[in-house]
Amino acid sequence: MKFSLPVLFFSLSLPLVTYSQGAKDSLIHNIAVAKDDTAKVILLLKIADLYEMNQQDSAIYYLEQVKELAERLKFKRGLYKYYEQRSIVSFTTGNYTQSLEHNDNALAIAQELGDSTLLVSVLGNAGIIYQYLGKFDTQLEKSLQALAIMEKRGQKGRLSSMYHNIGNAYYNLKQFRKGVDYCLLSLKFDQQYGGNNYKNRVLASVAQGYNYLKMKDSALYFYKRAVSASEKQNDKYAIAAIYGYMADAYAESNEFVSMLEVSTKSLLLAKELQSRQLLASSLYTLGYAHYFNKEQAKSKIYTYEALKIAEEDSLNDELKNIYSVLSYVAAREEDFKTSLWAKAKSDSIRDGALNDEVLRTTTELQEKYEAEKRNNQIKLQQVELTQKNTLNYLLMVAIAAVLLVAFSLYRTYSHKQKLQRQRINELETEKKLMAAEAVLKGEEQERARLAKDLHDGLGGMLSGIKYSFNAMKGNLIMTPENHQAFERSMDMLDSSIKEMRRVAHNMMPETLVRFGLDTALRDYCNDINQSGALQVTYQSLGLENETFDPTTAITIYRIVQELVTNTMKHAAAKTSIVQLTKAKGELSITIEDDGKGFDTNILKQSKGIGWTNIQHRIEFLKGKLDVNSEPGKGTSVHIELNI
Repeated sequence: MKFSLPVLFFSLSLPLVTYSQGAKDSLIHNIAVAKDDTAKVILLLKIADLYEMNQQDSAIYYLEQVKELAERLKFKRGLYKYYEQRSIVSFTTGNYTQSLEHNDNALAIAQELGDSTLLVSVLGNAGIIYQYLGKFDTQLEKSLQALAIMEKRGQKGRLSSMYHNIGNAYYNLKQFRKGVDYCLLSLKFDQQYGGNNYKNRVLASVAQGYNYLKMKDSALYFYKRAVSASEKQNDKYAIAAIYGYMADAYAESNEFVSMLEVSTKSLLLAKELQSRQLLASSLYTLGYAHYFNKEQAKSKIYTYEALKIAEEDSLNDELKNIYSVLSYVAAREEDFKTSLWAKAKSDSIRDGALNDEVLRTTTELQEKYEAEKRNNQIKLQQVELTQKNTLNYLLMVAIAAVLLVAFSLYRTYSHKQKLQRQRINELETEKKLMAAEAVLKGEEQERARLAKDLHDGLGGMLSGIKYSFNAMKGNLIMTPENHQAFERSMDMLDSSIKEMRRVAHNMMPETLVRFGLDTALRDYCNDINQSGALQVTYQSLGLENETFDPTTAITIYRIVQELVTNTMKHAAAKTSIVQLTKAKGELSITIEDDGKGFDTNILKQSKGIGWTNIQHRIEFLKGKLDVNSEPGKGTSVHIELNI
């Protein structure tokens, strides 16, 4: 029995995490109340990922919701993730043609987005799918293309998965020693840099390589490690397949009791996963194990049950092995007619596979020859056409030369004029940007100075006055009325100190200076939540260890602050989402609310200082602004900055 355990890549994919049933229920509950936006797409992808390896029907159900919403929102990355995960689910259920179709759609979107990280993922996945389609040369070609991109970009955290796929490609090309070397390299890179969520499958591949090289002890050692790792990841498909591998290894080592034990476990998991290919393989392996353990009746039952499934589903690889086992079972019962028939069927399938491979190779060569022949004919026709047109071209050259000289003189003059105007425009733009930068820096410096003076100067004085009043209180004898008035004055003094500190913090947040933009914005949103004015959800991606230039950081902070303030003042919203994403030198800011919305045309005539400040700050950062809103449908503001 031969399974294969490839690792399909996850470029932006969600991490492989084992969730409790309560956590799953919580995520599913969140879907019912989630707004139809990109955040809901991501949530649906997370839920689909939970079911990917053990409940494929549920995974497909949630992925189809992802597709519908992503297409409606024109969310390209969400649509890419749909096709990528849909390809993986189809692959897991054994529909490799459909898996390749979905993967090709993901590749087209990755090329459209120009994202090399996504290209690496789909190329790696394509290599694995071609493996199962029997095109091993193409498998290796796609995998090496992906590896070249990753090594060029220095993506060491993803090299482990790529080395594993290349190792599998070399296995299929019968270069087992080289395959083992790449799989061991995969384990080494995972230990040093991490990034491989399927270490269990790499361990299984190492074991397979050692089994091919007749190193049975090493093979069984790595198989057991692979089972342990798969149990921790709840990867039931991998566990079932690995038990099948182990059954082969135990059979070749004449350990038939152990072979029976792991074959039984493989069958139980295959029934749970409802994979008919896996079920057929597990059944005939168990039948083979009973054969070696001299349990003829059970061997016959399991073998014929496997044969029924394989014939119904046209599983040729399984049929070849089942007929081979059946020939042994029948021979032991001295049913030589059935034994010879089964042996002939097994040989026929094997020969048919070889003939198919020869036919496929011959067809590819014939198609290549025909294409080359057509190209040669086209080239010959082009040469003849060129010769016929040469005389016409020569006659036209003289006229064209005169016109060209005149045109060149005019174009040179026009080009100089254009360059001069362009230079003047660049100088004016540069002057405006310098002026805007000076204004923004001056404004923030003045804010910082005022905040420091308020906090250190006025704040210190007010705190000193409070301390003096407290000291006086112990030394004075007051009437009850005076005592009450004194306490009211102290409360007013406390309120003044708090208000002064709030104003100073708004002028220049201390968190921004000390801990950076991500922490400052998170604290700002939490403060608004605690105030009860608006329920704000803050989400960030790629900002954890990101540092910004102080001027850039405060400018971004002011933009978000002004937009959220506008939401609280004008939108009559209950909830809002603030999202910041940093990738490939680009920072995306999205702020959405469920407020009353407005007609965006009024922004063209708006002269409000708040909206003007937002535009000036975005222009200073050379960013792009997009506002989407309609009355009664909330507002979405999207900003893209090259940082």
